[in-house]
Amino acid sequence: MQVDWARPWYAPWRLPGEAVAQAVAGGTPLHEALDAAGGAPVRFVPQEALPLGTPYELFVRESGQCPVRAGRHDFFNGLVWLAFPRAKAALNRLQAQEIARSGIAPRRGPVRDAITVFDENGALLQAPPALWQALREREWRRLFVDLRPLWREARLAIFGHALLEQLASPRKALTAHVWCAVPALQAGEDPDAWLAAQCRPEVLAGKPFTPLPVLGVPGWCAGSENFSFYDDSLVFRPRKTPERITTTTSAGPARS
Repeated sequence: MQVDWARPWYAPWRLPGEAVAQAVAGGTPLHEALDAAGGAPVRFVPQEALPLGTPYELFVRESGQCPVRAGRHDFFNGLVWLAFPRAKAALNRLQAQEIARSGIAPRRGPVRDAITVFDENGALLQAPPALWQALREREWRRLFVDLRPLWREARLAIFGHALLEQLASPRKALTAHVWCAVPALQAGEDPDAWLAAQCRPEVLAGKPFTPLPVLGVPGWCAGSENFSFYDDSLVFRPRKTPERITTTTSAGPARS
């Protein structure tokens, strides 16, 4: 399980992550290593425990068991279960409820879609209001250059296990979906408890997220010390504005 724990985005995960990775390197199956770490509201089991044809989310909810496969994807999913037990349980409960209500369909629906987006690529950001305003407006140079000193007061924690996996081989375009309500999180408040309380269908249906190219965070990529790093419009995209609508008729332009 090769992970560079010196990377800044892995700082919150280093303590449990190194212990689990070392156990796996010593021959312990991943599900047993995660169970030994303790703290999750589920018991980790091998992937083969998932009955054929049973939706993964329903199985986790009804059995209290979380199937895992070898590899970084489920390794990081397990670590998130350890660090955010209440939030992960709340998201799983909502997923199971939506599946029980609507079944498995080609389209997940707004609640399941939002859960999947955040579970795979979400992040929590505690930051001064000025940073939040610039982020919501996607004013990237203001966010990362003009307000750069304010990032010393910010705390960004990656929640999405797919994003954590992808950051093992970081590339500039990797983007987190940051929960926009996080400024309400008070200093010293437990992020897990706060996030679990926010996991309600009506909140998630509104997709309360905003995109953040994570390698733009000061200190997360050496290239960002040169501020031309942020001129890449394919990564740091401007906020979309409504297009101007022009009305014409088939007979030609309207008369003045």
